Amino acid sequence: MRFTVFENHEAMSARAAEIMAAAVAAKPDLLFCAASGGSPTRAYELFAADIQVGAALCVVKLDEWAGLALDDEASCEAYLRRTLIGPLAIPPARYWSLDSAAADGPAECAAMERRLTADGPIDLSVLGVGVNGHLALNEPASELQPECHVAALAETSKHHPMLSGHRRPPSHGLTLGMAAILQSHHLLVLVSGPHKRDTMEKFLSHRITPQFPASFLWLHGNIDFLCDAAAIAGLKVPA
Repeated sequence: MRFTVFENHEAMSARAAEIMAAAVAAKPDLLFCAASGGSPTRAYELFAADIQVGAALCVVKLDEWAGLALDDEASCEAYLRRTLIGPLAIPPARYWSLDSAAADGPAECAAMERRLTADGPIDLSVLGVGVNGHLALNEPASELQPECHVAALAETSKHHPMLSGHRRPPSHGLTLGMAAILQSHHLLVLVSGPHKRDTMEKFLSHRITPQFPASFLWLHGNIDFLCDAAAIAGLKVPA
């Protein structure tokens, strides 16, 4: 794990964009898994500023809130279309989505799993870490699921900033499983903001447990873990 702390979110985002661009330069038809949320937004903006970078890129949606319309501004679909799919002009054939409004969630997840089995593994996954330690929407539990699945959301996830405008937030989400994440060739993890400080303290304990899914990142062999100073204030930075 290559662990780097930056003075602020902008510096962290600039480095993340460099890592993404270098990965695409090395493999233009990269299979790229993209998280949604506040931490990667600026990095995606900087990455997408080079309109040539998406020439052959294939984007995989990491997760999605269940039950929202695809054009709902709170959906991961709308977020990715704003930040990556639109700016990079990714055509439908090179965008692997999870339908937030799918009538049959398990079937939607099974179709994604078949696609990953046939054309994976993922080359680069961009990830965040939830305040409760969730990885994608793999929530804290006594056991974790390897395959893409419909997940019951933890209470903290129901209050995610992306859902702040919804009076009745989703109760479930569609998410890639732990296997697809941990089988990715390269992981880029972004953590930002003082609200993640307690989360980072738990992560840095090195204790691996399904009650804190992000702890399984310690088992991966190729991770760039970037965070800003606010997220790790007062904590010992790994050598």
